[in-house]
Amino acid sequence: MSDIDSPQSYDLAIIGGGAAGVLTAIGALRGARQPLRLLILEPQLPLARGVAYATSWPEHLLNVPAGKMGGFPDAVEDFLDYLMQERVFPETPRDTLATMFVPRRLYAGYLRQRLQQALESSSAQLDIRAERVQALDRDVAGFRLTLASGRALLARKVVLATGNTLRPLPVRGATSLPQERRLEAWDFNAVHDIPGTAEVAIIGSGLSMVDTVMSLQAAGHHGRIHVLSRHALLPLPHASGPAADYDPQPLLAMDLRQRVRALRRHAAEAAARGIPWQSVMERIRPSGQVLWQSLSCADQRRFLRHVVRYWDVHRHRIAAPLHAQLLELQRQGRLQLHRGRLQTAFHDGNCVRLDGLDCHRQPFQLEVQYVINATGVEMRAQAMRNPLLQQLLGSGIARPGPHGIGLDSAADGSLIDADGNLEPRVQVLGSLRIGGLWESLAIPELRAQAAQAAIALLR
Repeated sequence: MSDIDSPQSYDLAIIGGGAAGVLTAIGALRGARQPLRLLILEPQLPLARGVAYATSWPEHLLNVPAGKMGGFPDAVEDFLDYLMQERVFPETPRDTLATMFVPRRLYAGYLRQRLQQALESSSAQLDIRAERVQALDRDVAGFRLTLASGRALLARKVVLATGNTLRPLPVRGATSLPQERRLEAWDFNAVHDIPGTAEVAIIGSGLSMVDTVMSLQAAGHHGRIHVLSRHALLPLPHASGPAADYDPQPLLAMDLRQRVRALRRHAAEAAARGIPWQSVMERIRPSGQVLWQSLSCADQRRFLRHVVRYWDVHRHRIAAPLHAQLLELQRQGRLQLHRGRLQTAFHDGNCVRLDGLDCHRQPFQLEVQYVINATGVEMRAQAMRNPLLQQLLGSGIARPGPHGIGLDSAADGSLIDADGNLEPRVQVLGSLRIGGLWESLAIPELRAQAAQAAIALLR
């Protein structure tokens, strides 16, 4: 691989060098049967360090056991193979390691090694450029990509794998807060640097909040931590136990309300047999996209308004030891959950004052030294603060996905333009497909999409 000047024309340009982009490149390199020219455009090198895997801190763990994190649909234990081959945990038996939630920082190294191996045995050439793509326009031979540097490149086919963007703080006055007092949960180093005695408010109670609390703990922080969100629900833990054996197929014919009732019934029946409710959720894990697509448009909207947070805490679980740490911090009074809506934030001397309404619509006020945005992934393409996505939508090359979420794409990942026409030369991956698929962020979905995109684009 090289990051030097290379030919201006490429057979395939992959926009985004996170997990989805790297997995697509691996698939294309493995599948190439002629000397194609491939390009990855990623402004933040090294590769494979998207939001999820950019952390260098050991306290940030994968939310899936190592044995299920392989990057390829036909090799789900490939990441486990890598850990064993590299002797990352030399004293740990393979069966034990397969069930462990290992540090996330290991995953980027795994993907980069597999990329290098694919390149060494491929007939294709791969270039890597630390560049941001500002615009994509149709060209006679394919597409013209305009870079932030002002340079232009040509590509016959394109992959859009731009990754995740953090939602902005949902409070008036947030942008006027001093930068040193307003941090992003994904800025792991800045979170580590917060003084140990500081009182902190984390906005959002999902997985990014867990990362933030673990960072504070690892850095020796002992001040009070306030967690504010609309529902004040903590992510729930994984659990070991027998597998649930109910048939999920009947769920597809039910509306949203009936599905929720059915899952609750299955969970109660499982508990009576000594089976954890987590196994009930695992049973429908492979059917997540079909379950979403089989809902009516009205029920999808109801889900987004009323059910999504409850789904998230049951579906996107964390390692049991992390959950136990959160509960212990609550017991000690160091972690306090607040249910309500923030309205305003402003800087007052050495403090940030937060005002809002609690769940009973009564006003509340907090004074803290630091506010951390952990509101999660932005789903609306128009709000992702990405010039390329803005240009694609503005020019009509793309249109928003269902409910305004992500970009619209066909079942095979082909981009759909503003007139409803398919553009099979552009494949959409990851969070940009969430409107049509819902389940489109985790490795099981990314590895399937990347493999599908590589096959489609090599034709």
